[in-house]
Amino acid sequence: MSHINPNFAKELERYGAKDFNLCFNCGNCTAICSLSTKDNSFPREMIRFSALGLEDDIKSSLKPWMCYYCGECSTDCPRQAHPGELMMSLRRWLTAKYDWTGLSGLLYKHLSAYIIGFLLVIVGLIVFAAKLDWNQEKIMHFGHLFEMFAIAGVFAIILLPNIFRMWLYTIVRPKVKATVKVYYKAFSELLVHMFTQKRFLECEKLQETQIKWFEHFILVIGYLSLLFTTVFLDWFGSENMFIIALGYVESAIIFVVTFLFILKRAKKTEALHKFSQPSDWFFVIWLFLMGITAFLVRLFIDIGILQNNFWLYLVHISVLVQWAIIIVPFGKWTHFLYRSFAMCFARILELNDMKK
Repeated sequence: MSHINPNFAKELERYGAKDFNLCFNCGNCTAICSLSTKDNSFPREMIRFSALGLEDDIKSSLKPWMCYYCGECSTDCPRQAHPGELMMSLRRWLTAKYDWTGLSGLLYKHLSAYIIGFLLVIVGLIVFAAKLDWNQEKIMHFGHLFEMFAIAGVFAIILLPNIFRMWLYTIVRPKVKATVKVYYKAFSELLVHMFTQKRFLECEKLQETQIKWFEHFILVIGYLSLLFTTVFLDWFGSENMFIIALGYVESAIIFVVTFLFILKRAKKTEALHKFSQPSDWFFVIWLFLMGITAFLVRLFIDIGILQNNFWLYLVHISVLVQWAIIIVPFGKWTHFLYRSFAMCFARILELNDMKK
């Protein structure tokens, strides 16, 4: 039986929700949403759950992850209840609930926690570099080792347990009894959505939607490709011209596309960008900094001036460490991961229902 939490609205406000209690249940958001069906009141159901404080129902739902925040529901809401921003806030809240460490909620609710975390990383790197007597070769060697082990470490220690908790909330506790065959069939949805985010194209069939999707697609491919090139192909240490050129292209894609995202957030011309939270800004700014500093470090290596400008690599590794241990496991980057698994879990539910 669901329990009502009368203080849930105030809690959700700390995750960015704006005026959702102004909703008078007209259903306009559901009528206009391209993802709504006759069986799914989308996003209306989540608005009612939030207004009533039905936390357990929200935790067991995948619907907040189905939304890609096209902004139509917020733009056409007659009460300015901003349902699209509520869905975004629910994703932040769910991220905090999945996170076994509790750090996601702390960072989402307190800007000071982000700042303290970033400063601690900088201080730690300065101390570490000083211990190595500021030796460029050693610092870059350990920087590359960090890139390799951070990926496995963050995923194994933080993200994998969080995904397990998400599975418990959405599949196990609702008593969904799916066979191994069903899981196997649904697994392809995880891979497809992780690399393509194709559900975004199911929003309004407009050229603008296709452009937004393409920008996100290019960014995802550029980010994953640069990660592979830097970590596994050792871009900074490689002398292979193809690898060097590939890294330049990938890093350029990242800082150009993220710069465009930053401009959009600054202009606030779209509903998606009107209520940007610190986590939204940190995500695009740090990704931009990571792309442009990686580009410049490799450029400084190629023209032979990195040794006299080693501060640039220290800036790059600082951004990278902050990204890897703060933004990736606890910030908005996780939405990319949880949404992909949500699509997989939704397919499991769909296949399971078809068997009944």
